[in-house]
Amino acid sequence: MLRMAARTSATTPPGAPKIGLRERKKIQTRQAIRRAAYRLFEEQGYDATPVDQIAAAADVSPSTVFRYFPTKEDMVLTDEYDTVLETGIRARPTDEPVVESVRRVSIETLRTMAAQERGELVQRLRLIREVPAIRGRTAERTAQDAAMLTAVLAERSGRPADDLELRVISAVILAALQEAMLHWGEGDRTTDPEAPVHRAMDVLARGLTL
Repeated sequence: MLRMAARTSATTPPGAPKIGLRERKKIQTRQAIRRAAYRLFEEQGYDATPVDQIAAAADVSPSTVFRYFPTKEDMVLTDEYDTVLETGIRARPTDEPVVESVRRVSIETLRTMAAQERGELVQRLRLIREVPAIRGRTAERTAQDAAMLTAVLAERSGRPADDLELRVISAVILAALQEAMLHWGEGDRTTDPEAPVHRAMDVLARGLTL
């Protein structure tokens, strides 16, 4: 899923509208909190790092941290790319197969990542694997993404938003993306992360046959 796929620096995510100074400052604050959190998680471990210590390292108050991230898990799972999948798919041709739309949006996002961002992605994937609370929160956010994708597909297809086939398609596509990124994170991370995404989407495109 794209929540796992990239993290923004000072730039605007692909497909997003240009942002003003106030929003850029908010993004910079979120980034400062996340980077402090990731550094402390790496040094001390996730469970051993309290929110007030993250706040101090980011030079903000604990209340500011919670204003940007309601839970500590959200520091790992939330970034400025959260709307990329929805925005990107809406921009794709309506007659394009949904697997291809998701493939193209995912690959475009991965290609925007700098070396530092890929390092943070590796750490994010490791935390998802190792921390039960983050895995649980990941499941919640994946369900939200699935509902979003189902709604977009309903608009594209003219089907009702509660259509079972659309729900199944959305769930399968997001699960495939997640497994592709986890597979990359568990293996040789010097390789291109685009490859497992292509492979996962190829499996879906050919109809889940082996």
